[in-house]
Amino acid sequence: MQITISSTFDAGNVEVIKADNPKDIQLNIRKDSGSDFLQWFYFRVQGAKDTACKLNLLNAGDAAYPEGWDNYQARASYDRITWFQIPTQYDGQILSMELTPEHDSVYIAYFAPFSYEQHLDMINEAQLSPKCALECIGHTTQGRPIDFLKIGDDNDSKKKLWVIARQHPGETMAEWFMLGLIERLLDEEDATALTLLQKANFYLVPNMNIDGSILGNLRVNAKGVNLNREWAEPSIENSPEVYYVKEKMRETGMDFVLDVHGDEGLPYNFISGIEGIPSFDDKLKQLTDSFIGNWMAINPDMQKEYGYPKNEPGKANLQIGSKNLGEEFHCLSQTLEMPFKQNANIPDAELGWSPERSIKLGKSLVPVLLSIVDNL
Repeated sequence: MQITISSTFDAGNVEVIKADNPKDIQLNIRKDSGSDFLQWFYFRVQGAKDTACKLNLLNAGDAAYPEGWDNYQARASYDRITWFQIPTQYDGQILSMELTPEHDSVYIAYFAPFSYEQHLDMINEAQLSPKCALECIGHTTQGRPIDFLKIGDDNDSKKKLWVIARQHPGETMAEWFMLGLIERLLDEEDATALTLLQKANFYLVPNMNIDGSILGNLRVNAKGVNLNREWAEPSIENSPEVYYVKEKMRETGMDFVLDVHGDEGLPYNFISGIEGIPSFDDKLKQLTDSFIGNWMAINPDMQKEYGYPKNEPGKANLQIGSKNLGEEFHCLSQTLEMPFKQNANIPDAELGWSPERSIKLGKSLVPVLLSIVDNL
């Protein structure tokens, strides 16, 4: 049977160079739309059941974050529900993946995808709750709705808690996190969520970059724009996703915001804070310390030993979402980074960092926010 490799589906990304020899299948990662970024891949292999395959991504060394390949293992799935790790090697240029498929069709991806259909299912199910309102607050550059969820009620005196995710579309763990957060907030039998919603309303954008997600991009929207560098001066033409979300933030106000991401290189979950913004003060430092410390106590998947260097006072890049918003709204504003690899502190040899762990981390945000909401 002839081996066929395809990626003409939602979030698919691969270019086939040669697929006639199963022991040397040669592939390239396609660049992001209008950009030189490349790293996300997602493709389907057919016709290789019980055949030992070696799949080589020839241009992996040109990736945006080549350190992301060190100690990395690609994910595979037969049903696109359960994603498991497969043996993966990187020689400095080529990323090689080995698999003997047990079935006629197998999918291989950089990380477990979260499709647009899954996104629609998630928000449409959420709107069925009387606590949740779904709104289109604008459109992407390709004309897709920017989905916004408000969870809570009409009491505007409550604290206003924002969570946005997936500015970088290849960081799919961010939307798995949102799935967990939304499920717990809407759980009518969860006392923690019920108590938090007595004190706060939630404002959620589960996917900031719908176009890039569908196109199979790692980092940019359909115009080739990195949304997380647009917050100082977003434009309807090039970054409407940021423009309309920021307008909504100004309309509602904000007491807290978490921007959810994934990091290619570091095998840990960590927070990147706003220490470098001009208005950072003792209250924001105390809130930051409480937020991180309480999350580590509630979910040990969080840690603070490894992460990005803190900005020096006044040296933060205010084009970046969490830093820009922390300064404008003078509120606790944080970026969460999750790994593409493992959580090296609590590894899972079969699944690595997974959708399931991302979902549980999202659920665990609820008690963390309850622990600090009165001080925001």
